[in-house]
Amino acid sequence: MPLAHAGSFPRLVGDIGGTNARFALLHRPGGVPEQVEAFRCAEFAGPQAVIERYLAGRGGCRPVWAAIGIANPVDGDQVRMTNHDWSFSIEGLRQGLGLERLRIINDFTALALSIPALAAHELRKVGGGEALPGRAIGVVGPGTGLGVSGLLPCGDGWVPIEGEGGHITLAASTAHEAGLIAQLAQRFSHVSAERLLSGPGLVALLEANAALRREAAERLGPDEITRRALSGECERCMGALNDFCALLGTVAADIALIIGARGGLCIGGGIVPRLGTFFDASPFRARFESKGRFSDYLAAIPTFVIEAPFPALLGAARSLDTDG
Repeated sequence: MPLAHAGSFPRLVGDIGGTNARFALLHRPGGVPEQVEAFRCAEFAGPQAVIERYLAGRGGCRPVWAAIGIANPVDGDQVRMTNHDWSFSIEGLRQGLGLERLRIINDFTALALSIPALAAHELRKVGGGEALPGRAIGVVGPGTGLGVSGLLPCGDGWVPIEGEGGHITLAASTAHEAGLIAQLAQRFSHVSAERLLSGPGLVALLEANAALRREAAERLGPDEITRRALSGECERCMGALNDFCALLGTVAADIALIIGARGGLCIGGGIVPRLGTFFDASPFRARFESKGRFSDYLAAIPTFVIEAPFPALLGAARSLDTDG
């Protein structure tokens, strides 16, 4: 049952990742998040501190309803972030901010909730296939970590999937990838998909490739690796980014098979939407379709890059209009 109470506006919506936190205000039912501002998580002691900083710049505005997507499992009152050092009580945060209602949901649950509200031009198609109406939709996205979610049809609406699919065991599809994973296995007890399909994972790919060549890896961050790969100036960086895209194709196809994503597979997060035509020409789509007897099944599933500016904020806003 909708909960668009007139007295609950403006509403605060947020998207907290391992690196950045973004906040916005929703001023009316059916509106879009406005006054978006981003902050680096490392500069604040916790979510209340950064939210107070955001609200201080809004002329003393004090929303009474809020919804925040966070890059972490949300189970019970206590939240301890996987890829950052923040730990807090949801009820304590609600009281500290003087809110009547506060929803904290997984950030990729929020991203999934945004999908039905996105315009056609905010989803850039990569490869073939056609979405079937009323069928499951998969969502995946590398950023500081690897988020995974989806939408399952339920009556006239959708139910989001809440899980931690980024921590599945990463499988190799080629001898080269087996070598990369073997290199990572020397450092980590479990080589999850997130170990390679994330910002830190892009660095790990560059280093693992260098180790296979018995070379010393240049010390580069994920932004610089991406920049050099997209400019074409560094063959090593291009190779690491192509490995990244191929492995993402493998994981995305696994997700599509597991949930039967005949409604399409959407890719968000902080990395892929910035890759542009490099991603289109990468091994991603060929690998997505490379599943032996189920290659035709996957070839019929469209894949989309989410190009909306702040989709997780929109999804957080939509989460407040449910009874959950």
